Amino acid sequence: MTEIGTLDLSTGRVLDAPPEEAWRAWIEPEQVARWWGPAGFTVPLADLDVREGGTSLLCMRAPAEYGGTDHWNTWTYRSITPYERIEFDLAFTAADRSPVSPPPGVPERVPHVVTLSPRAGGRTELTVTERGYRTDEARALSLAGLEQCLDKMAAMFPARTAG
Repeated sequence: MTEIGTLDLSTGRVLDAPPEEAWRAWIEPEQVARWWGPAGFTVPLADLDVREGGTSLLCMRAPAEYGGTDHWNTWTYRSITPYERIEFDLAFTAADRSPVSPPPGVPERVPHVVTLSPRAGGRTELTVTERGYRTDEARALSLAGLEQCLDKMAAMFPARTAG
């Protein structure tokens, strides 16, 4: 549930892959490691427990020019409909999963809704919605990072040529 006076964001891409392939980008550690984090960031750990009630642990490492620091978070899954929808709460943590304070204007748990919809030509429309930001700046920074993540994900699925 969104608090009164909070800000949400929603963005997406049309991926050159059927929903089954796009789905794997969210549930397979080696796939998540390819796209999670803004441009230049890497993912040294994606320990996924993708099931309702499960919690995944992810580490996003900043590039050297941004200090090379590790940023940890968990994704706790509320609802999963294979190939169609994932609902999870993202929380900022330490490597041992203990909570840490989120950046200013960001809620302690950021609700996410991911939807995958089949499109013509074996493509998938992906939409990601995040809820509960408390400042325009926090929302804008999160959107910018998410846009870069989704650009990296889209690049995983090169356009198919007619054969």
